[in-house]
Amino acid sequence: MNGLLVIDKPGGMTSHDVVSRLRKITGERSIGHLGTLDPMATGVLPLLMGKFTRLAQYFSSAEKGYTGTIRFGFATDTYDAEGKTVGSAVEPSLTLEAVRAAAARFDGEMQQMPPTFSAKKVAGTPAYKLARAGKPVELKPATIRIHHFEIVSLAGAEAEFALSVSAGGYVRSVAHELGQDLGCGAHLSNLRRTQAGVFTLAEARTLESLETLQGDVEALEAACIHPRDLLPEMPAVTGDLLTLGRLRNGAQANLPEFSQAPLVKVFAGQRELVGIAKRVAGTLFQPVVVMG
Repeated sequence: MNGLLVIDKPGGMTSHDVVSRLRKITGERSIGHLGTLDPMATGVLPLLMGKFTRLAQYFSSAEKGYTGTIRFGFATDTYDAEGKTVGSAVEPSLTLEAVRAAAARFDGEMQQMPPTFSAKKVAGTPAYKLARAGKPVELKPATIRIHHFEIVSLAGAEAEFALSVSAGGYVRSVAHELGQDLGCGAHLSNLRRTQAGVFTLAEARTLESLETLQGDVEALEAACIHPRDLLPEMPAVTGDLLTLGRLRNGAQANLPEFSQAPLVKVFAGQRELVGIAKRVAGTLFQPVVVMG
């Protein structure tokens, strides 16, 4: 089965757990998710299936949107509610204005230190595996961009927020650093991903709803995002049989595409994605991804 499904991930499951459930539902073994969600988090988790996994490279820079809750008063070793308390807990005395003032620095491009308990690789090993084994974890700060960070409300020690961040940004690190800045410690207590690139909760399906479609290939394919709606930055063009034959064999071919876009999606008919082609000059294209 080839396609992209957007799942509304429930809490308590790893992203790999979702992949395993989807393999059983669809019968497709080749499935990969676009951006891990921590077990505690819920929300938008796009997954590529079958030959569509070859498109993963084109989704790597997708911006992510979140809503959630930051709990002030103590930090944790994982920067979220599933970790162990670090240091002494305090009763924070904060105002909404003070929290918003501290949050104002999280804007634009900045250096961010990933959490020790994260999937970031250290000499080929995920950092969280080293941390759990009690081994030293030497991570380097990464350049990220926060597009939007709003403290929506504050009730006691908990602040509701909305945040939009570039790929590779950790919301847990934002919560942790905000607690450091305010001098009372903090951790992420709740997180829901509302957007991943162009995909939102509006397109997301629950695993339970998909399980009712198990064995119905046509219904499962209809649940996928329409192939022409994928990678909207690339124009879609339909090729004739001769042209598609050349592209499928790795040869250059002319396509009826007159924009200046460097990459295009090539289709046979309305739904069958043949591949991605790179503009050589004018309307001459070279295939760079072929679905076969």
